Amino acid sequence: MSLRGDFFSYLAQTSREPLGLEVIKAQGLKIIDNRGRKYIDLISGISVSNLGHHVPEIKAAIAKQLEDYTHLMVYGEFIQQSQVEYARLLIEHLPDSFQQVFFVNSGSEAVEGALKLSKRFTGRHEIVCFEGAYHGSTQGALSLISDETYTRPFRPLLPSIKKLRFNYIEDLSEISRQTAAVIIEPIQAEAGVRIATPTFLKALRERCNETETLLIFDEIQTGFGRTGTLFAFEQYGVVPDILLLGKALGGGLPLGAFIASRQIMEKLTFNPPLGHITTFGGHPLSCAAGLAAFKLILSKLPELKIKEKGLLFQYLIKQHPFIKDVRVSGLLIGVEFENERITRQMIHLLLEHRILTDWFLFSPNTLRIAPPLIIDSEMIIYVCNVLNVLVKHLEAYA
Repeated sequence: MSLRGDFFSYLAQTSREPLGLEVIKAQGLKIIDNRGRKYIDLISGISVSNLGHHVPEIKAAIAKQLEDYTHLMVYGEFIQQSQVEYARLLIEHLPDSFQQVFFVNSGSEAVEGALKLSKRFTGRHEIVCFEGAYHGSTQGALSLISDETYTRPFRPLLPSIKKLRFNYIEDLSEISRQTAAVIIEPIQAEAGVRIATPTFLKALRERCNETETLLIFDEIQTGFGRTGTLFAFEQYGVVPDILLLGKALGGGLPLGAFIASRQIMEKLTFNPPLGHITTFGGHPLSCAAGLAAFKLILSKLPELKIKEKGLLFQYLIKQHPFIKDVRVSGLLIGVEFENERITRQMIHLLLEHRILTDWFLFSPNTLRIAPPLIIDSEMIIYVCNVLNVLVKHLEAYA
């Protein structure tokens, strides 16, 4: 049987229509299949490969770590250089209120850890989240999703979850002294790049202060330069109590983290001890790769001109009756079409032209564009020209 046949036979499938590319190599902006065809990657593995694929500095860091050791012990027991150095560098580039990092394996696990930490620190049980949010697919993270399509088959989920409307200041009065934490994405990615207003986030911070509620920012997709600054919250003048990271955190390897003050984080060390544990969290290979990637981001961020590139996409994507909106936050871009069928057809047509795009989980009529941050103006002009030509030929699929 072919490798493709084995893929469908032996791997559990996440949907009935996987992209199904048989990839043999990836380099920079290109993904290469088994027939030698090169695809332009406009989604970065869903905001993971922020520096592109096969980055020499990241490869070298992984190779060096491999020479020393891989897994040694569950997270938190042994002093491991790549973990400690990465945590220190992260803290050095965050506001002073962030003092300790808890490494896990993924963004979803960072959400789970933060929810536990919030309940333990406050002694409360209610969690407030927002309609349109996506925080992961594990039981606790899934409880925060408002789309019944994804939650109904798995109920019962966590109790005491309250969902408010995104960007509605009047809803913030629902946050009370029974609320352990409010979790929010400053930019809702899976809702199709819905951007919080500064007024809303500042009002949210004030309400959390009034009720002594912890504020959690989920920057799993928006971190590490994706929106033009190192972290999206820097653009708002609002600092959360807990920061969640994932996706690009590991430089292409599995890694997640939740970050807070020492005062908050220490609650996981007693009553009970080992209040949160993970076998592979902060794996030394992942931390070595992530540390190398983070150093590169720090050194390259100004020259990458991420905001300018996002605005170039917005400018070049021509107005058309089928296109309802183009929403941009750095290089996280949502092109909203008239309906889901048109979006899926556009994804298919772009794939035929060797351009890899995707849709958003809670906005299936919106095309996802989130290329590696290293994309240049010439490539942006090329892919936008292709997109514009294809849009003109979509009438047959409307």
